[in-house]
Amino acid sequence: MRRIHVSALAVTLLIPLLIAAQEPAVPAPARGQGKGAQSPQAQEAAARYAAADIRVMVPGVVYNAGLLDLAAAYTKETGKKVAVTLVGMGGIVNAVKTANPPADVITLPFELMSTLSLDGGVVPGSFAPLGRSEMGLAVRAGASHPDISTVDKLAAALRSAKTVMRSNPAGGSMVARVIEDKVIKRPEFTGVNSSVSTQGEGGQALARGEGDMAIQAICEILPYKQIELVAPLPRELGAWIDMSTAVSARAMHRDDARAFIKYLLRPESNAAWKAKGLERFN
Repeated sequence: MRRIHVSALAVTLLIPLLIAAQEPAVPAPARGQGKGAQSPQAQEAAARYAAADIRVMVPGVVYNAGLLDLAAAYTKETGKKVAVTLVGMGGIVNAVKTANPPADVITLPFELMSTLSLDGGVVPGSFAPLGRSEMGLAVRAGASHPDISTVDKLAAALRSAKTVMRSNPAGGSMVARVIEDKVIKRPEFTGVNSSVSTQGEGGQALARGEGDMAIQAICEILPYKQIELVAPLPRELGAWIDMSTAVSARAMHRDDARAFIKYLLRPESNAAWKAKGLERFN
């Protein structure tokens, strides 16, 4: 992985996970059910989230990138209970603004956080760089790893595949949009047979046995034993998402939120982030 140069901090994490990717920030009734028809598990998760000392709202590229390990370590060190909710990128800004109970700590791509900050949605002085989530190439476990060190070599590798799986941009996924705009639509990749996953991310599809390669955020490749990371995509493509963190203006536990962000950004936390696919800014 490559180092990125900017400033850093550190934070902590614990975590009773409560919401699955692409779901709203507060557990919603299942389709066909009315309000109050939540499962016991959803009700328990919602109660844990409401009672937490620090409530954290993040998209998948942060959730899968070491946050849970850090949250657990932070809770062990401080006794502060941290609850993390996972919200799809397409709905997270609205969730930050409207979900109840509100999140204390939020993570968003730089451009979204900048807009939210200008709109008064974050506590002044709390907006900080978090790290870079790069896209990478995955193959099935045990398959040969092609050389993708240049754009031309990546293009050749992708054209050699029967099918390259990727995420669906129609669902609002920023990862999917980056892959489509920075790779698939470029003229160098004409002739690549790419297929949009109909269930979950591209890496998940490859793990299920669909296709023989996948382009995906590295943090969403590493959790699956059925697939392997070949390497990050060539730097010339700019295929990454730069993430930031802040204390929400709606936070009910601002001091605890600041302390947790400091823990997440400290140099000692960098190894936990890197091991799961997020490159901290230096």
